[in-house]
Amino acid sequence: MDAPQTGPVTDSLDRRIISALQIDGRAAWHRIAAALGEPERTVVRRGTRLLESGLVRIGAMAMRGRSVVVGVRCAPGRARVTATALARRPDCVFAHVLTGTPDCVAELRCPRERLAGLVLDELAGLPGVTETRTLPVLRHVRTIREWHAGLLTDAEIAALKGGADPSDTASPQVTDPLPPADISPELSRADRLLLHALAEDGRRTYDELARVAGVSEATARRRLGTLRREGRVRIRAVIEPAVLGLPVEAVLWARTSPAEVDSVTAALTESAHVRYASFVTGERQLLILTAFPDETALHDFVTRSPWLRAVASLDVSLVLTTLKRGGMLAPWLRD
Repeated sequence: MDAPQTGPVTDSLDRRIISALQIDGRAAWHRIAAALGEPERTVVRRGTRLLESGLVRIGAMAMRGRSVVVGVRCAPGRARVTATALARRPDCVFAHVLTGTPDCVAELRCPRERLAGLVLDELAGLPGVTETRTLPVLRHVRTIREWHAGLLTDAEIAALKGGADPSDTASPQVTDPLPPADISPELSRADRLLLHALAEDGRRTYDELARVAGVSEATARRRLGTLRREGRVRIRAVIEPAVLGLPVEAVLWARTSPAEVDSVTAALTESAHVRYASFVTGERQLLILTAFPDETALHDFVTRSPWLRAVASLDVSLVLTTLKRGGMLAPWLRD
């Protein structure tokens, strides 16, 4: 069955704390309080409640391989089964069931040398599949970890970025490159243990990480900082957009001329409604994940936005249910 609908958070301060965690999921409560100009005790109490309730989850994902978007058409009544199979893959970043075509969409991380096997063998073997489209991502324009709902000022965002742990200086807001992760050396056993612990709880203390990995606290701090700076691990705050007052999610596929791509993507990154955008192969080069307060706001976005003048065609699908976000399974799918 689907997860119960997530109700709204208490007030705007809760939403601002969530936005701060989206900028840096490992930010200390005192740093968040200072950036937001709120009492530390209040931020600690509310932030802890948000994490304990599951409305916000902080996790880590190892970045191996390159991003590939998969669109799947399913046999009648099989979309949930197919999307669940995609979501349970360890290389899956997100998986959504949609209205329209395709029936579900997912992003996978796939080393280049495994792409043929993924397309020819693995995807064809998914339950309920009738047709698949595999679209390698050529460039990420915005990723989920870079998105927040426009609830913080530029000064607050700068304070959150500027106060990062100097031993862990990977900027959480740098647009995802496509690093050559498929040729990176394998992680050490200690690094794998660190990442496994962070996948369960991305806010584990360095002392906890050190004990799990069997290293000193200084080593755990240094290793995590290195992994983040090298782009081999991403710390992400995973939320349902509904908790920020954005319950209507839609997936857009846009086609534009090559000369207009830069102007369109620049406009998309200025919108607080755009949670994710990537330039992919295929007829429609732009995949855009969005969130809105209601259907009227979605309608206005896809009919009145100035960037639409440079778009030749636009396909819109609503998200029916989400099985995975930010590399983390929906709570009702977790063992």
